[in-house]
Amino acid sequence: MKNLFGSVVLFHLMGVCSSQFPRPCANSEGLRTKECCPVWEGDGSACGALSGRGFCTEVLVSDEPNGPQYPHTGIDDRERWPLAFFNRTCRCAGNYGGFNCGECRFGYWGGNCAQYRESVRRNIMTMSTAEQQKFISYLNLAKNTINPDYVISTATRAEMGENGENPMFSDINTYDLFVWIHYYVSRDTFLGGPGNVWRDIDFAHESAAFLPWHRVFLLHWENEIRKITGDFNFTIPYWDWRNAQSCEVCTDALMGGRNSLNPNLISPASVFSSWKVICSQPEEYNNREVLCNATGEGPLLRNPGNHDRNRVPRLPTTADVDFAVGLPEYETGNMDRFANMSFRNVLEGFASPETGQAVPGQSTMHNSLHVFMNGSMSNVQGSANDPIFLLHHAFIDSIFERWLRTHQPLRSSYPQANAPIGHNDGYYMIPFLPLYRNGDYFLSNKVLGYEYAYLLDPGQRFVQEFVTPYLEQAKEIWQWLLGAGILGALIASIFAVLVVFARRRWKRSQRRKRASSYGERQPLLQSSSEEGSSSYQTTL
Repeated sequence: MKNLFGSVVLFHLMGVCSSQFPRPCANSEGLRTKECCPVWEGDGSACGALSGRGFCTEVLVSDEPNGPQYPHTGIDDRERWPLAFFNRTCRCAGNYGGFNCGECRFGYWGGNCAQYRESVRRNIMTMSTAEQQKFISYLNLAKNTINPDYVISTATRAEMGENGENPMFSDINTYDLFVWIHYYVSRDTFLGGPGNVWRDIDFAHESAAFLPWHRVFLLHWENEIRKITGDFNFTIPYWDWRNAQSCEVCTDALMGGRNSLNPNLISPASVFSSWKVICSQPEEYNNREVLCNATGEGPLLRNPGNHDRNRVPRLPTTADVDFAVGLPEYETGNMDRFANMSFRNVLEGFASPETGQAVPGQSTMHNSLHVFMNGSMSNVQGSANDPIFLLHHAFIDSIFERWLRTHQPLRSSYPQANAPIGHNDGYYMIPFLPLYRNGDYFLSNKVLGYEYAYLLDPGQRFVQEFVTPYLEQAKEIWQWLLGAGILGALIASIFAVLVVFARRRWKRSQRRKRASSYGERQPLLQSSSEEGSSSYQTTL
């Protein structure tokens, strides 16, 4: 199954979410009762029931048959998710969301979640320097902030005891939470014994759920960043890599340049050079039959362009993207990596963007960028360690959005049954809690409260790409602008006073000159006898 990015040569990595478990449920009581219906602090009731926000209810999973790619039953905690852990969770009403219905669903804001608000994801290359730096600072903050709401599972459900007497959960920072999620959804299945695993399984790649799953992944990531920063205008930027000849975002000012002493490492001038990766050694986990526990495993690796050019001869072009968007069928055939003329399979990168036919041994479109980065991002399970992952998948999501708007497919266009396990319409996305069905996110992002700058109409696009960056820069330096304005006004006032004063002196000088040109002045009135009897008269 792990042919997602092809058989690339990976560097030896040098040397902490989860089934995204809500913290209130990650304990013996939650495991024993199999109930995850946390209290909402707003009213002190489970799922905010007293306020009508939601209620605790049985989880009903889909019984639609899966495809033949995974022949096992009852050996993987992700089967029939989330029943291995919980069979009762919160179901939120209206626009409420979150694991305890204490938040709003995507796109809605306010105390009662009644306000719809659309955010715009923008091209990182057109953002102002201040905006780019803010994004990088948010990434670093997430890497250094323990997530307050979620923890990770460091063992399988069986290892925690029949009644949950040995709960094995761990804290994790917000950035690595999502690295762990991406690892967990794509990891191999343990069959028993060292190295005995089933590889042809992945709940978020190589079939229909690839695009809806990553859409929810990005929405959750955005939401968590907003919570830890307090910046509720934050959106993930995208990198438009069409026709790129190199890694345009691989600079010290953005995602980190190349280390001059070791081309596999990030430049020490970048904050990312100090990052430690997690979940990057799948073979070690398989041999030990353990889950990734989010322990740091060495530096972030990247060596863009020094990849296997037989597998990826070039990066995708505008023509490649247009061909993919033009394909009318979302899934075809067995709905896996061998599907022909499938929009999903072409965009994911297992089929040619020129013919639509599956191309074993080649990596195109989405997959080609992962291979091209030639490092941490080229390992499926650990690929989210590289922050370029976010920029890349935001652009992939925008192409998905283009396809949805072009073809306006019915919900029935998404496979209802017989897709590989985890990919049917009614399957709950792993490992998210709260629960999301795949088919529920087979719809336009406008319903979910966000838009892409380059998909806006020309007028809106101009504002987002050109006006907004300058307004943002002005916001960053408004104190200086205000000070400069006050100082300028003061200087202008002083100058005006000086001009007026100088002009008055000049006028007095002119009057004296005119007076002297008529002759000597004489007294017009006699003031006293002592001063004499002569009077000032003008002599002609």
